[in-house]
Amino acid sequence: MTLVLLVIAVTATATLCGGFLVILVVVGYSYLANRVRHEELMKQAQPVTPQTVPGLAALVRECAARLQVEPVQVFVAPSHVLNAYTFGLTAPKVVVLYSSLVQMMDADELRFIVGHEMGHVRLGHTWLNSLVGGMAGVPGPFLASIVLGLAFRWWNRACEYSADRAGLLACGKPQKAISALLRLTAGAAIRTSGDLQQALQRVEAEDDDLANLLGEALATHPMTVRRIQELRRFAASEAYRRMQTRVDRNR
Repeated sequence: MTLVLLVIAVTATATLCGGFLVILVVVGYSYLANRVRHEELMKQAQPVTPQTVPGLAALVRECAARLQVEPVQVFVAPSHVLNAYTFGLTAPKVVVLYSSLVQMMDADELRFIVGHEMGHVRLGHTWLNSLVGGMAGVPGPFLASIVLGLAFRWWNRACEYSADRAGLLACGKPQKAISALLRLTAGAAIRTSGDLQQALQRVEAEDDDLANLLGEALATHPMTVRRIQELRRFAASEAYRRMQTRVDRNR
């Protein structure tokens, strides 16, 4: 919210009324865009229910109970891409899992992925991202636009770290959380434990490349190696042990 107010101060018109007008336009546009995306999903994706995909529906209910998240709609969209995402300004928020991801991940890895997306919902990232992302597109001074654009990218990356922690709490197995991230990176190349280890070695070399370091500053997601490092750090902390004990009671 501080970033949103900063954008208004820097890029909106000089009057207070102008600032309110800008934020109303952004909220209205974000709401309509979310409605359109939801309607498109209803046409081409399969809703996850006990009747359509009972096993996955049970896994989703388990993750939602562990994280104490508000009700969400989950869809499986046909795609060869390994990806998942969350959106929504109003309830229920929507989680989309691509079909290839559901087919490739095992149950614990899926718990991490679903928990990660539910973490975005639980922490308020979905509506804030819609609002903040829209504000980032408001015309303003060139230098201010660059600074704010980088600030929003930093915020997006911070959200990913937080959502990864939620995914780990939903999964409860650090190694499965890491293997899920590696599968997202390497895709179908991972078939055996040896493939997984080789993928980890490649990922751990990411931050040795200057181009990767510079590219991360403009990206919405951190490098996979950083996400794995943060997961390991969190999994070794007393805070994780306390939170995992609390989450285990929510089954």
